Amino acid sequence: YMIEVSSASDIGHVRTSNEDSYGVFSPSVYVVADGLGGHAAGEVASRMVVAAVRDMANAAEAIDAATLQSAVLRANQQVLEASEENPSYEGMGSTATVLHIDEQARTAHYAHVGDSRLYLLRHGVFRQVSRDHSYVEELVSRGELSEAEAQHHPRKNLLLRAVGIEERLHVDGDSFSLENGDRLLLATDGLTNMVSDEDLSVLLGDNRFAGVADRMVERALAEGGKDNITAIALAYEAS
Repeated sequence: YMIEVSSASDIGHVRTSNEDSYGVFSPSVYVVADGLGGHAAGEVASRMVVAAVRDMANAAEAIDAATLQSAVLRANQQVLEASEENPSYEGMGSTATVLHIDEQARTAHYAHVGDSRLYLLRHGVFRQVSRDHSYVEELVSRGELSEAEAQHHPRKNLLLRAVGIEERLHVDGDSFSLENGDRLLLATDGLTNMVSDEDLSVLLGDNRFAGVADRMVERALAEGGKDNITAIALAYEAS
């Protein structure tokens, strides 16, 4: 099996700095992180998430969902410590969506906190694998809000969980088997708030895989680019 990767990030049309960070590391480890907290401190937090994932990828003998969750928890500690030591970093945090593809076992492992997302496109069906840890998603799951209403809710950006906000962080983690032809997408909300699932599905499923992340970013910019935009797209194919 082989994995083809396409990644891109853009500041967007509105923000003055790009507080998204992402990483593509060997062995097949991928991460997107969307920093929060003003004065560019979000950028510090999201970079710490990516660095913690890189260190884990370099050190780990075997990687599973628990290994990825541990890396995110380590980042949580590091961000909290940095916030305590430096007053200008107070209140900074980050989302974290991390994926590892074990090619031998044909398995995907992921860990996730916040509202960046992991999607899977399989046999033409596009679905969100991760669950947003947001106030609005909580209302949707309780049946108090429809998906359509959620899309335009004034408190859409309110997160219930993020890296660097509190000591006791619960990080989601899970694994699933991969099938030949699967495509995966890791994205920050600067992409998913601007571009519909239908459009993302079409873009991700394109036969012309090279440059797909750039095309996603271009679409988000065309739709207004109100936030930083980051995408990592993966194609899993039998070699």
